[in-house]
Amino acid sequence: MSRVVYATATTLDGFLADENHSLDWLFAVPSEETMAGFGRFLETVGAQVMGSSTFEWVCAQERLRERPETWRDAFGERATWVFTGRERAGVDGADLRFVAGSVADHIDAIIASAAGRDVWIAGGGDLAGQFADAGLLDEVRLSIAPVTLGGGAPLLPRRLASDRLTLRNVERAGQFVDLVYSVSS
Repeated sequence: MSRVVYATATTLDGFLADENHSLDWLFAVPSEETMAGFGRFLETVGAQVMGSSTFEWVCAQERLRERPETWRDAFGERATWVFTGRERAGVDGADLRFVAGSVADHIDAIIASAAGRDVWIAGGGDLAGQFADAGLLDEVRLSIAPVTLGGGAPLLPRRLASDRLTLRNVERAGQFVDLVYSVSS
């Protein structure tokens, strides 16, 4: 059965990106061990979901519209659902599904596209919060980087009380600490 998993890197002070939506802080930290763990995680994923800001950042950072083959190298053939309020340009050869509205309105189709594998919420924090609000978030996987930003895009701009989160695993991955929490509704 498919699970909905929010997996992301974050700073010690709980930010996903800086005030300019940059992830440069993440790439400044040696992360070979974390990337190996991420590769294992990605093998469990049948579909991914992201917000429009995350999608546009990935497209710009990797120059995906100029080099669409890079999408397949990074994300494979899996369906990618992009929640957006406006029309977006796609990436040639990518299975992109642009949708608007409530995550609950699309969850059945998202899970069906995962074909029995997990659904990865790739970003951002508000989108993951919408899944949590709807009782659709099963797991949170964090790779905590040894850096603070003091501001930026928050990890999860929602209150999830400790009675909804159960720590399942802790691992050291180089300079990162990887945490896995199950989420109850």
